[in-house]
Amino acid sequence: MQVSKERVTVARAMVLALEHEGIKHIFGYPGAAICPFFDELIKSDIQNILVRHEANSGHAASGYARVTGKPAVCAATSGPGATNLITAIATAHMDSVPMIAITGQVLSSQLGRDAFQEADITGAAEPFVKHSFLVKNPNDIGEVIKKAFYIASTGRQGPVLIDVPMDIQKMEIEFEYPEKVEIRSYKPSFFGNKLQIKKAAEALKNSKKPLICAGGGILSSGACEQLKILSEKCDIPVIVTMMGIGSIPTNHKNYYGMLGIFGRKIANQALNACDLLIVLGARMSDRAVTTLASFDDTTVIHIDVDPAEIGKNAPVNIPIVGDVKTILEQFIAEVEPMTHDEWQSGLFINKTDFEAKANTFQSDYVSPKLMIKSICKALPQKRVICADVGSNQIWTANNIEIGEEGKFITSGGMGTMGFSFPAAIGAKCADKDAEVVAICGDGSFQMSFMELATAVQHGINVKIVVFVNNKLGMVREYQTNNYAGRHTMVDLSGSPDFLKLAEAYGINGETVSKNEQIVSAVENMVNANEPYLLQVIVDKNEKSLIV
Repeated sequence: MQVSKERVTVARAMVLALEHEGIKHIFGYPGAAICPFFDELIKSDIQNILVRHEANSGHAASGYARVTGKPAVCAATSGPGATNLITAIATAHMDSVPMIAITGQVLSSQLGRDAFQEADITGAAEPFVKHSFLVKNPNDIGEVIKKAFYIASTGRQGPVLIDVPMDIQKMEIEFEYPEKVEIRSYKPSFFGNKLQIKKAAEALKNSKKPLICAGGGILSSGACEQLKILSEKCDIPVIVTMMGIGSIPTNHKNYYGMLGIFGRKIANQALNACDLLIVLGARMSDRAVTTLASFDDTTVIHIDVDPAEIGKNAPVNIPIVGDVKTILEQFIAEVEPMTHDEWQSGLFINKTDFEAKANTFQSDYVSPKLMIKSICKALPQKRVICADVGSNQIWTANNIEIGEEGKFITSGGMGTMGFSFPAAIGAKCADKDAEVVAICGDGSFQMSFMELATAVQHGINVKIVVFVNNKLGMVREYQTNNYAGRHTMVDLSGSPDFLKLAEAYGINGETVSKNEQIVSAVENMVNANEPYLLQVIVDKNEKSLIV
């Protein structure tokens, strides 16, 4: 249904367009160049969430989008406000997260003159967006916003930037929001090639040791149910990339964990032993596949909406371009039920051995894997667990328990420290009924702890777990292994007592220094009806891969 024509300012038109797109929250930080837009938001039911750093508005929008599956919106002013958004935009780009970033800009007449707080943000962000718009004609605003949402949410999802000069925002126009847009040069594939699907079905029929590798594309396309149906119908084990965690329940009999250099040994063994690999919505990056030799005797089927990703990092025998959910539905209809008892039983023996080792814990300090498992045990099924970057991310990824109602959120491709806490704020805004926990290291948390104020101000009930070892743990570990144990700039001495820090913001919490304290502390955290922080003391020499 079209918005009826009315004479409004461009700023007002921007708000009307966002309302039309169903936007309920905007994460942002104001400044003069974006004030006309924010002033119009006062008249809207859209809730404004004031963050304490512009990058965190983008991370919060990412968390929001990954819960809803729809584009989320962040906004900032010109110059440093806009450039501070670039890291968040790049993070969303690498993980294919739909996001609309709106920035104010200096007066149109001042463009290119180095005016106060002028930055060529469309140029600076170009490598990290699906598309960007610099609005010079006020009458284009409706079409620009409609195109932005269409581009961000279709094909391989990603961020779109809209830069609007301050004087343009103030101009009056006859506004009518379009019902749809057509972009001649942008036609994402949807259905898979039928001949290629038949070839894939035949390859699966002839396979004795098939394996599915599920990536983030399964989640962004909403194909979790189709993945499970294919795995069960054809008795195929499933491994996941970090971005694919949660695409199939972690307690499913066919689930073998995360692959890659920080993944489970059993997942990598399955990858090396399979004779058919079905890659679904994953780019098979260097963190997942360190050598191409493992594919010499393997038939590879790669299904992805982005043709540029197929064959980029690993050889492919049967490429299929299109929406993963749609193609899986086509593929499921094409294949017959089958079993792979010998293949599955061999893997299951190794899986059982792994799970036995994973449930043994050191007792002289807090075990990160026991903490993660205890958190998962205490949380309701409707949960969102946001992991930061560093050792805490690997501990979480390899020990998390996620079912069909849960979600795992992290910065996979860019590896952006400080991501998890603002992402958790966005996730909680998106789904107030879900229990949302941010897992951080003491290094990563210090990049975003100012958002404690955001949680308090807006009453956002997120829970924060901070693993404290007074080190940049993963970098320290890397230096130990590659620089003869010489440690440089990884000592976090001078860090605050995080409980006292939380208290300064009016947030309760407690310290966990022994395994025996975990269950009680986690119970207190989950039962709190307000933000709550656990400071978890772990051994400074704890390795990232502890499973």
